[in-house]
Amino acid sequence: MNTSQDARKYAPATQRNRQPILEILLQVLPPNGTILEIASGTGEHAIFFAPRLSPRCWLPSDPNPELRASIAAWAEHFPCDHLYHPIELDAIQPNWPVETDQSRDDSPIVAIVNINMIHISPWSACLGLMAGAGRILPPGGILYLYGPYKQGGEHTAPSNVAFDESLRAQNPEWGVRNLEDVVVVANQENLHLKGTYQMPANNLSVVFQRSL
Repeated sequence: MNTSQDARKYAPATQRNRQPILEILLQVLPPNGTILEIASGTGEHAIFFAPRLSPRCWLPSDPNPELRASIAAWAEHFPCDHLYHPIELDAIQPNWPVETDQSRDDSPIVAIVNINMIHISPWSACLGLMAGAGRILPPGGILYLYGPYKQGGEHTAPSNVAFDESLRAQNPEWGVRNLEDVVVVANQENLHLKGTYQMPANNLSVVFQRSL
């Protein structure tokens, strides 16, 4: 939902998961450079992470114009020198605008963050995300994913079973992904699993690193 005063939208889960996610990001991200967020959604993560991850810069993106407006509105309320204006980017597309944009050459993209996307989108979005990360991340660059996963083809909690069923009822192409399947696709793009971390509400942080 959004208020009548401005374009800001709200995602309640953001308030619950942002601090645990930040703690992992502080451990795994390179010490400087630009962090590209894919599917930034409301922008609440962006305005929380950007000042706390300084001197890194945070570049939010989303294919939805209403969500980009929400990100911009949040940024107006919580300005930060290390937060870029949101860009239009659809992970499924074979070319991303950041691949030809030279405006951030002084702070190149060194990591990609993607929170709660691949289960609420077609599998092609995961494939596109991995392909894009493989194209633009430098050797040693980090891809960070957050969300629920099956492991060994099995759900890790009853709540994830119900969540998966609700997602598939909304769209048969959605659903909680099998972690091993995601790892296979990542490996094909020279992204190798660096670690997984247990997170609140039966979610995982999954960290990949671009091959050196």
